[in-house]
Amino acid sequence: MSDALKHECGIALIRLLKPLEYYKEKYGSAFYGVNKMYLMMEKQHNRGQDGAGFASIKLDVKPGERYISRVRSIAQQPIQDIFAQINERINTELTQHPEYQNDVDLQKKNIPYIGEVLLGHVRYGTFGKNSVESVHPFLRQNNWMHRNLIVAGNFNMTNVNELFDNLIEIGQHPKEKADTITVMEKIGHFLDDAVSKIYRDLKKEGYNKNECSPLIAERLKVGKILKRAAKNWDGGYVMAGLLGHGDSFVLRDPSGIRPAYYYKDDEIVVVASERPVIQTVFDVPFESVKELDPGHAIITKKSGATKIKKILEPLERKACSFERIYFSRGSDAEIYQERKKLGRLLMPKVLEAINNDTKNSVFSYIPNTAETSFYGMIETVEDHLNEQKTKSILNGGGKLSAEKVTEILSERPRIEKIAIKDVKLRTFITEDSSRDDLVAHVYDVTYGVIKPTDNLVIIDDSIVRGTTLKKSIIKMMDRLNPKKIVVVSSAPQIRYPDCYGIDMANLETLIAFRAALELLKDNNQYHIVEDVYNKCLEQVNMKDKNVVNYVKEIYGNFTDEEISDKISELLGGDNIKSEVKIIFQPVENLHKACPKNLGDWYFTGNYPTAGGNRVVNRAFINFYEGNKERAY
Repeated sequence: MSDALKHECGIALIRLLKPLEYYKEKYGSAFYGVNKMYLMMEKQHNRGQDGAGFASIKLDVKPGERYISRVRSIAQQPIQDIFAQINERINTELTQHPEYQNDVDLQKKNIPYIGEVLLGHVRYGTFGKNSVESVHPFLRQNNWMHRNLIVAGNFNMTNVNELFDNLIEIGQHPKEKADTITVMEKIGHFLDDAVSKIYRDLKKEGYNKNECSPLIAERLKVGKILKRAAKNWDGGYVMAGLLGHGDSFVLRDPSGIRPAYYYKDDEIVVVASERPVIQTVFDVPFESVKELDPGHAIITKKSGATKIKKILEPLERKACSFERIYFSRGSDAEIYQERKKLGRLLMPKVLEAINNDTKNSVFSYIPNTAETSFYGMIETVEDHLNEQKTKSILNGGGKLSAEKVTEILSERPRIEKIAIKDVKLRTFITEDSSRDDLVAHVYDVTYGVIKPTDNLVIIDDSIVRGTTLKKSIIKMMDRLNPKKIVVVSSAPQIRYPDCYGIDMANLETLIAFRAALELLKDNNQYHIVEDVYNKCLEQVNMKDKNVVNYVKEIYGNFTDEEISDKISELLGGDNIKSEVKIIFQPVENLHKACPKNLGDWYFTGNYPTAGGNRVVNRAFINFYEGNKERAY
């Protein structure tokens, strides 16, 4: 993606269903779970590189023995930093105590991080502090084993203020307003309530305090706790949690906005944000890894009993389409085909833009995630050329010379690697006020392959802000002196902010929004901006379910093509010699390519939860008032 865009997180949960001795005998190490967790987190590092965390729980430990371990990091390579710390601690213990080497019981008793229940998390910090205190998993501690709660998630809540007020109403005093704290305290409140009730019931039944502990673990209904806690959550989420005695859960939002996949056999239960992670790490086939249904939780009790339970009534499925376009790894069998189809579906518009002149056109892509869409695009170019070749040969009526036939057959798409990304340079650029000159050099270009008569067609997976396109890519492409630069986005125009986990909070940064404003000015319709502002203000104190997305009216008088043309104008500019044409994927084609992931609110403004309309209106109010705060 040419514009840097961050996504909120990836999770990994492993529950070992056999005693640790089993893994030592079968796989050579009682640290099997820790090793697998490292792989699962590393295979999801695309989902977050600002921070990472790991937590584990040991089952059935004696009082006085440590049973919870946690480590978090915001180092430059946080996953490696975490596991370097874990390995150093393990190796130190094994070196100082050789007797632990082949004794699993002693390892479990004395070495931290080894355990049967493990939770990992990778994070992109979309806003606020990126301190280690902001890194998951979060831990809620208590001397009662059952009341210890560890939480990590891939989520954004749109109604944090409401959830915070709910906590105050039930008598809590949260230490901060962050959605992770709010969510954890809400689960923790109902966990405390459930444990207390079971304890009182057991006392009435005549059990003493020592006898109660294992019975509480047995009787605790995790699904009921989640139902009560998640009742008013509004957002996109996959929430994972561990209870101190060994129960675990992963809950997915009712619209299925954020992804979750699981696998279970007689040795393990494993959950991750992406399917190929599980396939690769555990060497299991595609069909063995299941998607967790929206509104459902996978719950594993301390006993190892696992069930999928409906927690919230599923809503219309609106799984995030950006997962398929960009965030999730393209090694997933379905995602790979979907990205190729996105490329294929764009070709009619591309051929129109270059007047079907494939002979004088060079095709390329913005590395790295647009590469698969590029393959789909090129396959369609080849199909087009094959049709042309067939016609030329048939029109020859069998009278063409061998040389002429060879000439016709030899034409193929001209494919070149034009844009070369300097990843280290991009990593260095952090400060907005001094980034323009640096941004111009984020990409290098390949010289000597473009002629002045050539069209240069380059595909990107999406165009969000357009900053890097304008200041770097188009500028550098123009140095190659092509006749025309055609930039193709495999995603539709991004018109609205996201509020479920992607770092797109402000309207004014979106190039499609800026283009619409310019069109309003050009057509003497800028009064619509004030009209929309007043309509948004009128809804500020309404209940979320009654709020309407009036920001749609900003785009209402213009076709997709008109907005694309204005974007082309904005990104081209006076200093660009070549003609610039920007092509976007139509929304209907996105749905054809990604039929299971129909969440398209950033393109259409059709938010899947009630809180989304409030957020987009607040984003517009902030824009109009010049307020740089986030809308959620």
